[in-house]
Amino acid sequence: MHLKDFDFDLPKSAIALRPASPRDAARLLRVDPAAREPLAEATIRDLPAFFRPGDIMVFNDTRVLSAELSGTRPPRDADAPAVDVSLNLIEREASGAWKAFARPARRLRPGDAIHLATGEHASRLIVVAKSDDGEIILAAPEGDSVEAVMQRHGAMPLPPYIARQRPADERDRSDYQTVFARNEGAVAAPTAGLHFTPELLARLSQRGVETAFVTLHVGAGTFLPVKTATVEDHEIHAEWFEIGEVTARAISAARERGGRVIAAGTTSLRVLETATREDGFIEPAKGFTTIFIKPGHRFRSADLLVTNFHLPKSTLFMLVCAFSGTALMKRAYAHAVDAGFRFYSYGDACLLSRADAQPSTVRS
Repeated sequence: MHLKDFDFDLPKSAIALRPASPRDAARLLRVDPAAREPLAEATIRDLPAFFRPGDIMVFNDTRVLSAELSGTRPPRDADAPAVDVSLNLIEREASGAWKAFARPARRLRPGDAIHLATGEHASRLIVVAKSDDGEIILAAPEGDSVEAVMQRHGAMPLPPYIARQRPADERDRSDYQTVFARNEGAVAAPTAGLHFTPELLARLSQRGVETAFVTLHVGAGTFLPVKTATVEDHEIHAEWFEIGEVTARAISAARERGGRVIAAGTTSLRVLETATREDGFIEPAKGFTTIFIKPGHRFRSADLLVTNFHLPKSTLFMLVCAFSGTALMKRAYAHAVDAGFRFYSYGDACLLSRADAQPSTVRS
């Protein structure tokens, strides 16, 4: 497959800079390859009507860290100026240190301290290593942690396509976090989950739809472009995930009673596909996943997928093409542009049915 096969035209005006208010007022495009008319418009509030009692919806409960920091590297000698530094923390290491992108990385070297505040709120991070590509490793002084520094001084790490048009602000602290976020570790939001409100979750429950949770800490690599001309040559970024025994059992029970599995977002779907065996049985699991879902993938877990509209030539657009068919997804995205749907993290959503329309069979 060639990267150009997953390109499409998208005007800059289609990129949402703020979410719908309230969250569940966002628009929804239903995409069903088996329907006589495969595209139909609705709203997020309509979701319960499209599900059946006994279905189960799986959400990603990761919590986004305030991973954008601004600080100063003090002068190295009396005649040199201080250097303003911008940091985007992207991944926690086992030692407690964090990988980060820094600007200007060329002005930093191991041993440098980056001061993030002064006075009684003074905090600093130490550059402990630097790679050839400009990525740095940061650690906190003894008695502190990088996570605590982020909590005190960080801003929400908005996606590049939003950050290029406006800075993050206090509103983003709540807007860019799901209402069920609880496990800290992500540097980007599981954006399909942003549409759900306590009221909508309650209506799903009243409909007889069960909810379950997995964790996938979304990394900054989710925004990295595919640079290889051939899709198969692209190496996907690793992200930490966990699916517990309670969730695995709940999904198996839903299958046994004839219910469908609905993935709330591509991150939830990637966890489910990682943890599901060839025979369709889902197991508790945790670790790092590098699963790359692209056309030709045989799905074993979810029957339906709720997801936002994704970047051209991105691995996530390839994922939805794998789920509902490339030709139909291109048609759906063209319809969404023409109909004024809002794209990306703060945008509207799709409800996708699988192209094969064959739920997997679970056996223990």
